[in-house]
Amino acid sequence: MSSAMKIEAIRRQAADLTRPFRINSGSKFRLKDFDPGDTLHMKPGDKLHAKEDLAAGVETLARLQDILYAQDRWGVLLIFQAMDAAGKDGAIKHVMSGINPQGCEVYSFKAPSSQELNHDFLWRCFRSLPQRGRIGIFNRSYYEETLVVRVHPELLGGQRLPEELIHKRIWKDRFQDIRALERYLARNGIAVCKFFLHVSRKEQKRRFLERLENPDKNWKFSPADLHERGYWDEYMEAYEDMIRNTATKHAPWYVVPADNKWFTRLVVATAVIETLASLGLQYPKVDPKVVKDLEAARKSLRGG
Repeated sequence: MSSAMKIEAIRRQAADLTRPFRINSGSKFRLKDFDPGDTLHMKPGDKLHAKEDLAAGVETLARLQDILYAQDRWGVLLIFQAMDAAGKDGAIKHVMSGINPQGCEVYSFKAPSSQELNHDFLWRCFRSLPQRGRIGIFNRSYYEETLVVRVHPELLGGQRLPEELIHKRIWKDRFQDIRALERYLARNGIAVCKFFLHVSRKEQKRRFLERLENPDKNWKFSPADLHERGYWDEYMEAYEDMIRNTATKHAPWYVVPADNKWFTRLVVATAVIETLASLGLQYPKVDPKVVKDLEAARKSLRGG
């Protein structure tokens, strides 16, 4: 079996797991149709097996990333959005554990700085986009401008926009701008893959309590997290509208159940594998003249 056939087989196998969670078009999307505790056919007793599958997936991902880096034609952008304690950091850590650091960069976007507020809302993320041959990971992203800023519209006041541009259609306008950006990226060889880690309110509460009761995890908790929890319903509406307006075939959303971390990480790893395997990756072919030079070098080394 050729390398291309092997990669296509990997892609098809990955798609079988990710298909229930992949949103290519948001027109009929409803968040209530997705269960944060879903594990498909897998049961809690399958947790060990899932971890073994994840380990195998990490190895596969490392191989695909090596080809991506060598081919140097495509870039890949992975975007993670979620409520606090949904497991973004852990998913990134475990799924990307086998990746060559030379070919991957992670950016965490927190509250914008004064300099960033002096630019358009896409600027700070746009300048961090991945180069060809590399994977870029956004832990939060420009989507925050349709989430936290939408839930707290008073934040628009700090963005120094002309007053006439702050109107009731601003969120639709931002969705349109984001769709245009992601279409632009797709047309320029940057594959975009987006994850919403869908945690339940009950599970978030459990994780918050765990952080408070375990001294080693106290550093993970912030009073601001509890404050934002008070806007749960508003955030769920914002996430639903975000996915409805920005899920496209070239930049799909994966609504990943996040109540069971072992399953979350498996789905994320599989979706990244599916994305890479869909790019037609292959190692660069060496020019025949170069092959002769390599053979001469090999003979010289063996003779020496």
